Amino acid sequence: MRRLLLIECQKLWLNKLSRSLIIIYFFLLTSIALIATLEFELGPIKINIVDEGIFNFPYIWHFNTYIASLFKLFLAILVISMIANEYNNRTLKQNLIDGLSKKEFIISKFLVATTISLCSSVFVFITSLVLGLLFSEKTTLNLVFTDCEFIIAYFIKHIGFLSFCIFIGILIKRSAFALGFLILWNILEWIIYGLLNWGFGIESSMPENIANFFPFRAMSNLIDKPFTRLSTVKNIAKQVGEKLDYNYSMQWQEPIIVFSLSLLFMFLSYKILLKRDL
Repeated sequence: MRRLLLIECQKLWLNKLSRSLIIIYFFLLTSIALIATLEFELGPIKINIVDEGIFNFPYIWHFNTYIASLFKLFLAILVISMIANEYNNRTLKQNLIDGLSKKEFIISKFLVATTISLCSSVFVFITSLVLGLLFSEKTTLNLVFTDCEFIIAYFIKHIGFLSFCIFIGILIKRSAFALGFLILWNILEWIIYGLLNWGFGIESSMPENIANFFPFRAMSNLIDKPFTRLSTVKNIAKQVGEKLDYNYSMQWQEPIIVFSLSLLFMFLSYKILLKRDL
C-alpha cells in the first residue's frame, strides 16, 4: 500500500499542472479566513459576516466545511487530469508491463483520493480551529468540539467525490470531456429529480428518497443548509412567515450511502480496466 501511494504522490508532484492545482487548492482553503472581512447589504439590512457568528463554535464547523467543499472542482481537475495523463503518456500500460496489476492500479488511485481527502480535512480542521479560537465568543472545551462531526462528513464527502472523478476519468479518458460529463451529470440529477416530482407528485416523499442515492445529492446531504442557521436569515424567514427548523446533524444513512457509492465507483472502474484493451 505504501509503495503504491508513494508512486502516485510522486506522479502528482512531478507534474507541473498537478503541483499548481494542489498549491492553488490549499491557498483557497486558507482564503476562507478572508470571509471575516466581508460586509454587504441585504435591502435595508447591513450584514457583517463576523457579527453573524459564522466563526463561532460550534457553527464554524458547519460553515467552513460547506465553503471548503465549493473548491472541490480543483480536485476534480487534479484527479481527472491525473487519469488522463496515465492514458496520454502511456504510463498505465508501462506500469502494467512492469508488473503492476490492474487491481493495484485502482487501489493506488483510491489511496490517492483518500490521502487528498484526509489532508484537506486536516487542513480545514486546523483552519477552522484557529479561526474559531480567534473570533468565537465562547471557547469552552465542550463547545469547541461540538459539531466536529462535520469534518468527518467533509472527509467522506470528498472520498465519494474523488472516487466518482476517478470512475469518470477512467470511463472517458479525455480530461476535457470527463469534466464536461461531471458537470452534465450534476444537471442531469436535477432534471431526473424534477421528473420524479412531476411523476409522483410534489407532496410525495418518494422523489426525495430516490434522489438521496444520486451521487451529487448524496454528497451534498452530508453538509447542507449552513446559511439557514444565520440569525439574519432566520429573522427574514420569520418576517415572511417561514420557520427554518432543520436537523443539521449527520444522519447515520448518509455516510453509508456515500461510502457505498465510492466502493461502487472503484469496482466499476476496475471492471472497465479489465475489459479495456490498453
